[in-house]
Amino acid sequence: MNTEERQLAEMLHRVTPEPPRRVTVEDVAFRLASEPGRGPRSRRGFSFRSVFGGGHGWTPVLAALSVFAIAGASAGIATVATSQHSRTGAPSDGTPPATASVSGSPSPASPTQTPAGQPLRVAGGMWGAELINRQSFNQGSLTASGDSLYVFRGGFLARIDPATGAVVRMTPYGGPVFSRPVVLGSTVWVVWSYRGGDIVLHGYDAQTLARVASVPVPAIGGVSDQALGVLAAGPDGKLYLAAGDIVAVVDPAAGQVTHSIYMTGSRANSVAVSPDGSRLYVGVAPSGSFRLLTYDLATDRVVASSKRSLDGAGNLLATSGGVWGTAETGTTEWAWFAPGGDLDRSFRVGQGAADAGDSIPVYGGGAVWVGGTRELVCASPATGQAMASTVIPADRGAVEYFSSVTVLDSGRAYALYADFGAHHGGLVTLTPPRACSG
Repeated sequence: MNTEERQLAEMLHRVTPEPPRRVTVEDVAFRLASEPGRGPRSRRGFSFRSVFGGGHGWTPVLAALSVFAIAGASAGIATVATSQHSRTGAPSDGTPPATASVSGSPSPASPTQTPAGQPLRVAGGMWGAELINRQSFNQGSLTASGDSLYVFRGGFLARIDPATGAVVRMTPYGGPVFSRPVVLGSTVWVVWSYRGGDIVLHGYDAQTLARVASVPVPAIGGVSDQALGVLAAGPDGKLYLAAGDIVAVVDPAAGQVTHSIYMTGSRANSVAVSPDGSRLYVGVAPSGSFRLLTYDLATDRVVASSKRSLDGAGNLLATSGGVWGTAETGTTEWAWFAPGGDLDRSFRVGQGAADAGDSIPVYGGGAVWVGGTRELVCASPATGQAMASTVIPADRGAVEYFSSVTVLDSGRAYALYADFGAHHGGLVTLTPPRACSG
């Protein structure tokens, strides 16, 4: 190297110095999330839930998310952590921001010390589990359509390329209530506003995540404060929304409410539509109990009703054999199945999720998937019985967690994952046994 080349190299080094070494963001987040005494899990209201833990109310995960946001800001990364009462608005033109991610130097004891993008075998390789994306996503929010995965991440809605695990698009979204994204055709629908008598649905282009629709929906009598899974799609291409004392039926093509299904003295907290489109199931959750109403969609009349003592119940899913949902016992959430929509005959499926995790049932690839912190189950949509299951191992005494298993048309399965001992998680791929194909 001659004198001129050396001087040029020194100048470039001064302009672009090497970044300083940092404490791992994940380590700080997990330390905050594991501190005791930050308040019990709450179903009232909504705050984003990370795969690194946290419940539906003000929980330790919000402290963890704030750490990620601060770290992202210090690195010049535009990311948002939302609280129970805050929401990030989308740009007026619907243009999504550049994909954002937060990373730090891995801890010496962390198993994440592998080249970027290289899959990492997790949970002892149960069902071929491999971690392909190490970003923090929100529990229970993963869904899929065509060749894309959709998930909530902090204050954003994200689209993931399942072939690589990379986040390819993001757009601001701060959901006021938990409900998984719903994909109809080429549009991803989310609940943008949900308070009092004011509900707004937003639709995003499934590829670009540019906002393409906004539908205001009146909530008669005010929305439920136990809302869990308030938006569902029917085989008729309509959206069904729990809107206080009614279930609003929305035509996405017209961008408006076509009609309302009225309830008597009850506020809907969750909805689901049967696969054949003949039945609408509506959950009502007064304190300490849960009522499941069955409507004939041809007449909009109640044809069945059952009640059971369940706390924090919601997240309804309808399959050929009946209705699925979730409930809580202490800090554990677990899934149940009600044959024919009859809660009197309902039974528990799987071992659930402890430590404020989620165990939301999801249909895909001919099976219903129930995850958690103890067991991963694929069950029959007709009978609710497990077709195959595997124990989710602990990592040196700390729980590992799988949620919202989602199956693409190709048959490949994906899930959200967290290892509370190794302080890492993200998106995993799975290879379930043949029995899970139904």
